Amino acid sequence: MSMTPQAMLEELCQFDTPSITNVVATYPTSPLCLGLYNPWTENWYTDQTLRCMYPELGARCGYAVTCVYGLPDPNYNRLTFMDVLDALDAMPKPTVLVLQQKFPPEIAGKVGLAGGNMVSAMRAIGCVGLISNGPSRDVDEIRPMNFQYMLTGISPGHGAQAVQAVNTPVSVCGMDVAPGEIIHMDENGACKFPADKLQAVLENVRKLRDEEAERMARLQAATSAAELRAIMSGHSYGAKKS
Repeated sequence: MSMTPQAMLEELCQFDTPSITNVVATYPTSPLCLGLYNPWTENWYTDQTLRCMYPELGARCGYAVTCVYGLPDPNYNRLTFMDVLDALDAMPKPTVLVLQQKFPPEIAGKVGLAGGNMVSAMRAIGCVGLISNGPSRDVDEIRPMNFQYMLTGISPGHGAQAVQAVNTPVSVCGMDVAPGEIIHMDENGACKFPADKLQAVLENVRKLRDEEAERMARLQAATSAAELRAIMSGHSYGAKKS
């Protein structure tokens, strides 16, 4: 019987994010790599500025809902956090909120944007994590909520702020995200891929797990450089096959 998208997303949480990147785009010459992006020129995974607040939670995976926050604009006040919640509620579950912060540089590092109230509301409608290119707060309050927080840091306060856009393309910590893309994230960072590739990613990462388990067992049993060379031959770490 075929799996539902929700079951596939749940199974993907058994894998770490580097394994997902390996089958999405990292090794384009590998038969298990889907080659969905040029690995260097496209912004499909996050950079070192993103920090995982709760690495003990393991991986999270879901459909991206996006929003942009910034200072209040007297010429634009159409949106509120309720519009963000509506977008989360309308998206298939589970969801991941990708929140781009656009604040002036002199305050960008001091915006403790999301907190316990916002996260509680998001969790109630199937959101499993938040990714943002700025700080947030209430990490102690959110820790027991089984909700992944991935931020650039922590700050205890903030001033007036406003929603500037909902479900538009955003860029967060080196990753460009469109609404409805799949986000996979853990303590290594986050990556994305198109929702219509969900089954292919799952099938290939299963095969990669089996292949790497066999290789790792051989590597750990090896006792010479010659054995290691033979095991790694054909892999990106070793010499190419003749």
